[in-house]
Amino acid sequence: MIEVEGVTRSYGDTVAVDDLSFVVRPGEVVGLLGPNGAGKTTTLRMIATLLKPDRGVIRVQGHDVVHEPLAVRAALGYQTGDTGLYGRLTPREFLRYFGRLHRMPKAELEDRIDTLVHDFDIGEFADRPCSGLSTGQKQRVTLARTVLHDPPVLVLDEPTSGLDLVSAAFILQTIRRFAASGRAVLFSTHIMSEVELLCDRVVLIDRGVARARGTVDDLLRQSGEPQLSRAFLALVGRPLEAA
Repeated sequence: MIEVEGVTRSYGDTVAVDDLSFVVRPGEVVGLLGPNGAGKTTTLRMIATLLKPDRGVIRVQGHDVVHEPLAVRAALGYQTGDTGLYGRLTPREFLRYFGRLHRMPKAELEDRIDTLVHDFDIGEFADRPCSGLSTGQKQRVTLARTVLHDPPVLVLDEPTSGLDLVSAAFILQTIRRFAASGRAVLFSTHIMSEVELLCDRVVLIDRGVARARGTVDDLLRQSGEPQLSRAFLALVGRPLEAA
């Protein structure tokens, strides 16, 4: 569902992503794990057609992100690190606006909005301006917008950033439901507990380079460490010294 093959992207003399390759399959949650500045967001933006790779190929559901961007966007739900809500619109109006951008038929769109308002527990604030919502409420609306057109592929950039434990747990449970329905999910994070709870596989990147790939157990074996946080530090070349 997502194929990244030998992708490189630079900003001037700075290489943000360096010869990166991985895949995400249907029904799978893959975590793009790395420290700040590792190249996670650049990778997600290339998959979402917002940036072009300097070299390499990216396909989403078989569509090339450079040559078939409209087909990629139709197959993709992309959530950025910023909620990006329009403060004067209510969540219901916000979803309706994006549904029209996706050219969804009116009756289908209204039914879909009603379903998402229920599934994401938005009903209590569905008709209040987005400017007055809490961070957790905004994130629910943003995630609802991401799946509004029922895409088979989801790309999420730190979807729990800034959330309290309860709100973050709701988002993680929702992501797992997405995968259980057969969607392919790629999300970036630097939170080890999220990786352990959610990810079928992990791609660990640092300075744009893939340092390790596999399940959490694979990363533990590769690093020789008993805990994921210690494995992470060891694999990016910053081992935690024993006390």
